[in-house]
Amino acid sequence: AFRQLPGVLATAVGYTGGHTDNPTYKDVCSGRTGHAEAVTVEFEPARISYEQLLEVFWDIHDPTQLNRQGPDVGFQYRSVVFAHGDEQAKVARDVIERVQKRHRDPIMTEVEEAAPFWRAEEYHQCYLQKRSSSGLMGMLLGRS
Repeated sequence: AFRQLPGVLATAVGYTGGHTDNPTYKDVCSGRTGHAEAVTVEFEPARISYEQLLEVFWDIHDPTQLNRQGPDVGFQYRSVVFAHGDEQAKVARDVIERVQKRHRDPIMTEVEEAAPFWRAEEYHQCYLQKRSSSGLMGMLLGRS
């Protein structure tokens, strides 16, 4: 979804928010690394705002599920925004308040400080296009 937006320069899926360097998919699925499966988004703020990207994020997954998305269950499937700095964190929290008004159940999305992002294996890149599956857990928005 992000790759289709004007102003988005690049995306990559991977792992972030954990305590293991250079984890593999198998490592992350073990539940022992603390990572979330995530997407990093490089964008041009003059063409698309951070806030607009956040709105897309909440439109393409269920932010009310705790540690799961659809059939995928586990801490690595938590809904989380990894913010670069206090300003992005504030914007994310403000958007959560707005999004909450559209949902009966509480929004479970967490806002955490950006951590190192480890690019996933190549077979995970553009996964939805390759396999027509769904599920987006976390989002790490890249600095512009």
